[in-house]
Amino acid sequence: MAREKFSLVIITRDNADTLERCLAAADFSDEIVVLDSGSVDATVEIARRHGARVATHPFDDYGPQKQRAIDMASFDWILNLDADEVLSPGTRAVIERALENPSVAGFRLPRRERMFWTAQSRWSHRNGHLRLFDRRRARMNDVPVHAAVEANGPVKTLWRADFLNDGDGDIATRVDKVNRYSSGMVAHKLARRQRFSGVMMVAYPPIFFLRQYLFKRYFLSGWAGFIASALGAQYVFLKYAKLFEARKNRER
Repeated sequence: MAREKFSLVIITRDNADTLERCLAAADFSDEIVVLDSGSVDATVEIARRHGARVATHPFDDYGPQKQRAIDMASFDWILNLDADEVLSPGTRAVIERALENPSVAGFRLPRRERMFWTAQSRWSHRNGHLRLFDRRRARMNDVPVHAAVEANGPVKTLWRADFLNDGDGDIATRVDKVNRYSSGMVAHKLARRQRFSGVMMVAYPPIFFLRQYLFKRYFLSGWAGFIASALGAQYVFLKYAKLFEARKNRER
């Protein structure tokens, strides 16, 4: 049975270190669309070497930029990846079977995280992300920092297909991301007039750590899993601490 054709959609900026692996693992896509926002490395050259249709647009925010790239695609079914995400071996067959007369608006793919010098164990919990979808029934939301696709219709999870987020190659990179993301979330919480909760600042970080390390089985990744869980708890703490600081500064 013939499957639905789909477009691989990626936004880039100076992703030469990871884009090659991303595109090589998804070379069964019927089209590759790359929307670049001013790369000065070999990103655009790599994309064109893989046959991608490349356009440029200044980056304003993740959600709007992704939606622009989705709107550029020739096909209604979209495989949405970041430039540092790589489909795992065996995922191609699962995706192609799923696109044979699909009855849902989209499919979630489980994501494994790069944990510094290793990768998240396949036996630990993997969060499903809506990355394969019918754009006629799905689009990017406007949530800052963690913008994602939202579907108007049922979705399924392809548990036998997953992808690796290959972006955080060292602890310093993860710490920098934790700092940036927590600052971005503060602006969102202030705009929604969310109140500061001292109880959440004190109680939630250790709860988050235990949830990640024990219940999501990050301990299976050894010390890398411990450090990743600790940095996740730090992110949670910084969100509430920075929100408290922002409200104090407003009072002043």
